[in-house]
Amino acid sequence: MKKRLLAGPIALLLGTALTVAPAAQAQTGPAEPYTLWYDEPAPDTNEGWETRSLPIGNGAMGAAVFGGVRDERLQFNDKTLWTGGPGVSDYTFGNWDAPRPGALEAIRERIWKEGGISPNDVLAALGHKSDTPRHRRFGAYQSFGDLRLAFPGLQEQAADYRRQLDVARGVAGVSFTAGGVRHTREYFASAPAGVIVARLAADRPGAVSFTARIAVPANRSATATAEGGRITVKGALTSNGMAYEAQLQVLAQGGTRADNADGTVTVTGADSVVLILGTGTDYAADYPTYKGEDPHAKLTARVDAAARKGYARLLAAHRADHAALFDRVKLDLGGALPAIPTDDLLARYGADPAADRALEQLFYQYGRYLLIASSRPGSLPANLQGVWNVHEAPPWQSDYHLNINLQMNYWPAETTNLAELARPLHDYVDGLREPGRVTARQMFGADGWVAHHASNIFGHTGAWDHPAYFFPESGAWLSLQLYDHYRFTQDKRFLKRTAYPIMKEAAEFWLDFLQTDPRDGKLVAIPSRSPEIGPSTAGAAMSQQILWHLFTDLREAAELTGDRRQAAAAAEVLAKLDPGLRIGRWGQLQEWKEDIDDPAETHRHVSHLFSVHPGRQVSPRTTPELAAAAKVSLDARTDAGTGWSKAWKINFWARLLDGDRAHKLLRDQLQTSTLANLWDTHPPFQIDGNFGATSGMTEMLLQSHLGAIDLLPALPAAWPSGRVDGLRARGACTVGLSWASGRLSEARLTSERGGEVRLSNDAFRGGVRVTTDHGRTVAHSTDGATVTFRTRPGGDYRIVVTGGR
Repeated sequence: MKKRLLAGPIALLLGTALTVAPAAQAQTGPAEPYTLWYDEPAPDTNEGWETRSLPIGNGAMGAAVFGGVRDERLQFNDKTLWTGGPGVSDYTFGNWDAPRPGALEAIRERIWKEGGISPNDVLAALGHKSDTPRHRRFGAYQSFGDLRLAFPGLQEQAADYRRQLDVARGVAGVSFTAGGVRHTREYFASAPAGVIVARLAADRPGAVSFTARIAVPANRSATATAEGGRITVKGALTSNGMAYEAQLQVLAQGGTRADNADGTVTVTGADSVVLILGTGTDYAADYPTYKGEDPHAKLTARVDAAARKGYARLLAAHRADHAALFDRVKLDLGGALPAIPTDDLLARYGADPAADRALEQLFYQYGRYLLIASSRPGSLPANLQGVWNVHEAPPWQSDYHLNINLQMNYWPAETTNLAELARPLHDYVDGLREPGRVTARQMFGADGWVAHHASNIFGHTGAWDHPAYFFPESGAWLSLQLYDHYRFTQDKRFLKRTAYPIMKEAAEFWLDFLQTDPRDGKLVAIPSRSPEIGPSTAGAAMSQQILWHLFTDLREAAELTGDRRQAAAAAEVLAKLDPGLRIGRWGQLQEWKEDIDDPAETHRHVSHLFSVHPGRQVSPRTTPELAAAAKVSLDARTDAGTGWSKAWKINFWARLLDGDRAHKLLRDQLQTSTLANLWDTHPPFQIDGNFGATSGMTEMLLQSHLGAIDLLPALPAAWPSGRVDGLRARGACTVGLSWASGRLSEARLTSERGGEVRLSNDAFRGGVRVTTDHGRTVAHSTDGATVTFRTRPGGDYRIVVTGGR
């Protein structure tokens, strides 16, 4: 039995090292397929938070469980706690402090003359100089604080230690034996109750004793009080005056509870204790002030309500709420988890096929879990770190990067049956329109709305202080994801009230921004750049591809909503628009309109393949020559990259129908870009890689972007047999699949809206039988690998392969 020593601040706090022995029964007990578990606490450091803490969340709040024995730490967050914004007197939403007449025209003139210019020149003309500190006005996402629990009576020796996160239940836990007493701690973040809940218990009466306190960072004012077993810590951020408040209710069963003058609460000799933690700020998603009411009254009512429910009811409601989302998709790749800690499982990945498949299944569902935990209706969308952050100055402000990262966060929402979790994204994009109109008028003299690369929770739609941050295509890209939500759900009300107005207004900006290229008469974006790489030019491939999709989707949406004039206008733009698709001198899909791609370039961004994924302009099924060129570009970029870059490449190779290459990228991501707690790392931790990998694995199993529902389009040899249920396809269909020996055996389909359905798989060439769930034969037609039949709303169907190979 291995023993590990707790290092760093924990050892210093205790004055002597604490020895933790792993759970002996874990070596022989059954493995839980969707549980991360470890035989030691996470180190009480920022690195320990990043690499080993276990995340829980309810969309608005998040917490990271460290699992210390004598000193437990629960670091927690509230997505609305940000520095910067309108509370800083000279905040401008990223817009210019003063007019810059002729600035845009001068940049365009240089590009027309020179062919391409330094992005730093564009920054100097259209962006901003850096503040000190850099995020002074833009702001940064903040740690709310730490719930600290000190257990001075526990012995230093702890045996049978286990720290775990059951992602199927949405519950984290810690258990160990000390002094002959078995201690258990359970943690979850309840979306129904809007609080974080913990229960501390022991198998001997009167064995739970500790002192609870809430510690907050130094960049704010703070007062702490304790009354009636409730700790209240409140104050305001120094940066912007944002009011914040945290309340912790301590409910003890047995023993005594004492409120202390320093704002802590001490429990002595209890049988068990329930903790209820709530947070609030005076933020409101209301341009231009983004300021609401003081959080105290609503927060108090929320914590009171949760306390009245009691632990059993809170847990039952949480488990039902979580299961209603998580249980929609079930994936079996033939994996079998060995009874070893998750960090050991990750370290051994590649050595045992059954264990590897089990880790891949867990990693897939972990991505879905993280979205459930970090994005719920009524909350802000998941940011670069979801809802979790321990820093005062986090990497990239833990903000909203709009040149792929925010979009990638929501790639699995539709395909893995979590569509309502994208509502925070929809609301956020809608909220960018009002400040984005000001930016469009001031910077570009244009109608419509625009947003750039980096945004915050305060309507930052202008440019910022880095060349990469000039990316006005962001708003157009975001609009596409709203229309794709319609394509998945067929929700006409959402289309008319939300997606279409946002798309239409985004297109208004581009109607003004696009310029005619004197070389060929095509409409191009200028200035234009492939994100984070190369010169500023006219008509970079990604810009044009995004705009092709915007106006293509707008034309389709306009026809669906009866707006014939807008449909005609979109068609007129498409006839003149440069589509951004060219094959270059070394067979590559060009990144710029000019054939200047460097075959030795291995940059993490592969933006000129937008039309492969998430777009639908390039596919081996429809444009084989362009798809072949995309493969050349991908090969040149190599399989190396940051975590999120590898995740995007999984999606690329799946769309290019190369399942083995997609799986190779998944393997690379797990082996080189995944932390011990299975968080993705850029480095550092960046959550989009988790979401991107889950999306990519789904694309390997199911695709629907070309009209037909493509079954097992990129099945790798590593997954010869398996089953999946609950995936979603465009057209409002839910799909299940079974396969063996690398060949589809059965598909299951539920049609939410009814209508004609087309399914595609090579196995259908040998014969197929289509029935209802009651066994009634359904008339169908077969054209090569495609089966077509009509469905009724709510109908369930089985599609069984009848022929041999």
